[in-house]
Amino acid sequence: MLGRMTTNADEPQPRPRRRAPAGAAVLREDVTEAIRAAVFEELAAVGYARMSIEGIARRAGVGKTAVYRRWRSKLHLVLDLVSAIAVQGLPAPDTGSLEGDLRLLYEVTSRALRHPVASQILPDLQAEAARNPDIAEALQKALREGQDGVARGVVTAAQQRGEMRPGVDHALALDLISGPLYWRSVVIRNPKLPKSYLPALARATTAALRAL
Repeated sequence: MLGRMTTNADEPQPRPRRRAPAGAAVLREDVTEAIRAAVFEELAAVGYARMSIEGIARRAGVGKTAVYRRWRSKLHLVLDLVSAIAVQGLPAPDTGSLEGDLRLLYEVTSRALRHPVASQILPDLQAEAARNPDIAEALQKALREGQDGVARGVVTAAQQRGEMRPGVDHALALDLISGPLYWRSVVIRNPKLPKSYLPALARATTAALRAL
């Protein structure tokens, strides 16, 4: 008996199974995505100033606690979403020519800016940025970085094809590529573009970039 007991005691014992965390330790991704979607809807509907955690939670179909587990305030929530936009960016066009790349980029960007949610959120956040330096910094970073990677890709590809000279000022190139469309769609808020506007803008920007 003693021998059997000693042998059993010396044998490797199975490790106790770790219990999965529960309660506040679990942040379900589907709930997080529902909250993010609700933020965009709430921003478009009432604007940042009137947006509330209660309204977001109601749209997402969750309790306020689920929102506060993820973000401390509506400011942190919006800053997180705006920063995420910068990471996602836009797909880089690859048509084989500078003018073709610009035209495709303008078509994709124009559709995105005409979206009802984007057309409401961007002007509202820009107005709020004038009063809130944290939002101003996050919005500038999102708009700049979201376009910068794509613009650099367009310029680099054009340089490799010999359509632009090496060593151009990338910041100036980005302003030339992105400025006119954002001015018309976001600043003066005239999303209804003439049919010939985007092709004409692509041709004009191509000429400007080649002249750098």
